[in-house]
Amino acid sequence: MKYVLVSGGVVSGLGKGVTASSIGLVLKACGLRVTSIKIDPYLNRDAGTMSPFEHGEVFVLDDGGEVDLDLGNYERFLDVRLTGSNNVTTGKIYQSVIDKERRGDFLGKTVQVVPHITDAIQEWIERVSLISVDGSGKSADVCVIELGGTVGDIESMPFIEALRQLSYRVGPGNFCLVHVSLVPVLGVVGEQKTKPTQHSVRELRGLGLTPNILACRSAQALEENIKEKLSQFCHVPAGNILTIYDVPNIWHVPLLLRDQKAHEAILKELNLSSVTRSPCLEKWTKRAEICDNLVTPVKIAMVGKYTGLSDAYLSVLKALEHASIECSRKLSVEWVAASDLEETVAKEAPDVHAAAWKSLMGADGVLVPGGFGDRGVQGKILATKYAREKKIPYLGICLGMQIAVIEYARSVLGLVGANSEEFDLETETANRCVISMPEISKTHMGGTMRLGSRRTYFQSADCITAKLYQKVDYVDERHRHRYEVNPAMVEKLEQGGLLFVGKDENCERMEILELPRHLHPYFVGVQFHPEFKSRPGKASAVYLGLVLAASCQLDSYLKNLGKQSNSSRSSHVDDNSRTPVSPGWNVFENGSVNGADNGLVSNGVGNGIVNGPVNGVTKRNPPPSCSNANGNGYRVLENKLFCVLPDFDSSL
Repeated sequence: MKYVLVSGGVVSGLGKGVTASSIGLVLKACGLRVTSIKIDPYLNRDAGTMSPFEHGEVFVLDDGGEVDLDLGNYERFLDVRLTGSNNVTTGKIYQSVIDKERRGDFLGKTVQVVPHITDAIQEWIERVSLISVDGSGKSADVCVIELGGTVGDIESMPFIEALRQLSYRVGPGNFCLVHVSLVPVLGVVGEQKTKPTQHSVRELRGLGLTPNILACRSAQALEENIKEKLSQFCHVPAGNILTIYDVPNIWHVPLLLRDQKAHEAILKELNLSSVTRSPCLEKWTKRAEICDNLVTPVKIAMVGKYTGLSDAYLSVLKALEHASIECSRKLSVEWVAASDLEETVAKEAPDVHAAAWKSLMGADGVLVPGGFGDRGVQGKILATKYAREKKIPYLGICLGMQIAVIEYARSVLGLVGANSEEFDLETETANRCVISMPEISKTHMGGTMRLGSRRTYFQSADCITAKLYQKVDYVDERHRHRYEVNPAMVEKLEQGGLLFVGKDENCERMEILELPRHLHPYFVGVQFHPEFKSRPGKASAVYLGLVLAASCQLDSYLKNLGKQSNSSRSSHVDDNSRTPVSPGWNVFENGSVNGADNGLVSNGVGNGIVNGPVNGVTKRNPPPSCSNANGNGYRVLENKLFCVLPDFDSSL
């Protein structure tokens, strides 16, 4: 195994995660298999109990791991599936060592940071680096390790010592250290200053690690004399000093590295120059250029609780960005603090209240993301009601779906006291639209939610989400929640017109809700978090639907999807493998795309096996255990079972 360590100096927030992801992408483009590990020196076992204001969003993996948001960058850049073990924390390491000590594994020895903690760190890295993450079943050729924090932090010391030992043990040719540092420009002088980087490298060398490559963050490209100065004082060849200056979007960072031949420097250090090719990044380049040249805007109102920190919704923003590019639209996000929409703010700060409503009413679409706690809930309900009544495209994620249920129960069914147990435990039983899941712990918070990849079965191929997922029987998406729609309320809600078109394997847990399209152009709620599996060029289906509806392209998109040959579909698709199709492109039987190639679409086989038409609309087998709560029966056609929902708009 070859290792590339990415460390950071001077200050935090320089973009080590993007740099590590970009290095991985460039190496993958050279024909290598790449995996990634993120080291977070905090004592928390994982990121699951941390506030988004503390550390940004909590990214969820297929195995249920609640991890640092940088692992989301790794997955999006490298198009891989990581595990919870790919995020190493001080808490995980110390817990594993203490568990061994309690079992007597150390045979009575005094357990110390060196060698026991440092050995555990090395063993963890070597074990996890061998896990296949690209679906091939084969181990990676290169493991990119990002060391969180800044060189010199006390909490990072055991990890730095462990990595020093690892670099010595694996030997030259198997370890490359890339140090990310800041080269600031003082406003008065206007000169690029190298002293912070010099001190950072000196600190790193004092700890036993010598950088092979410097990645210098700066507003502008480094001047040649600055590179020479850094080379002289940091003992790094001038050709190995890279400049990562400010770019229009982060998709340019891998291109910066390629243009400066970073791959050649890294491959030389790893003795891999003879077994690789030049990086193939044509599609990535085209995607970055398209993103830069988008002009026609689409405005999405993000109604949330943590709007003061965009990193709290990083994956949501990326999913919207992926969808907007597929729709040839320039994304504009209107941040709306949910609490600012409430009546109490109207009395205390009328200007703030008016500005929030102005932002909401000026949007082309409304998105209510996930969250926890009751702050801002009433504002989210008001935003959902506005979107539903004014027929503004709406997408509710996790809590956003539960908010849609509560709002519908209050406004349409007349259940004024409808609420969630999360917000009001005293809610009357008849009005409890959202309840705590029975298997969830009431006493422990960490790692006790319904987490990871779970399967959702579509109840009809006629629903809009099934069409956006390209008419599959089921889809696997990642979850993170401890509350669910009350199964006892489902029949009443469906009789009132709210359709639950996606359910779990037992048809007990509501996963997807919709309003029929004759009532609303796009009103969708999902219990899962589809943003975690959205990829550049493979936008999440429901996010794509929101942007399509917000830009008035949904009807033409669905019409073109209907031209797909039914005979070329398989019965199941994972959203990550869904073939993206942009409006106006014709898809033929072999799944290939006919139209202008913009670098975002890869030709491939379509998805879904046709069971047979019913009144001209393709229907699909529901899971055999399903029963319909509102009495909607199943129809049998050609010895196949189909769920038929009443009053559903079949003109889609």
